Amino acid sequence: MKPKFELSKEQKDEMASLIKGYFETERGEDIGDLASLLILDFFIEELAPLFYNIGVEDSHAYMSSKLDEIFEIQK
Repeated sequence: MKPKFELSKEQKDEMASLIKGYFETERGEDIGDLASLLILDFFIEELAPLFYNIGVEDSHAYMSSKLDEIFEIQK
């Protein structure tokens, strides 16, 4: 099950605007609001969970190393 990401309308609008800007700057393409929102939806559904899991794994590794340091103090 993929985690559900809830974004406000303002957040989605800002992200869609960034996507439109990227396409204009990097590709010379003028995409519309619908296209940018569809791309954003793809990122949210397919890519965001991957980035989320990377963050969870990084946090786990960090916390594990800190716990190891605590246990070393006990020795």
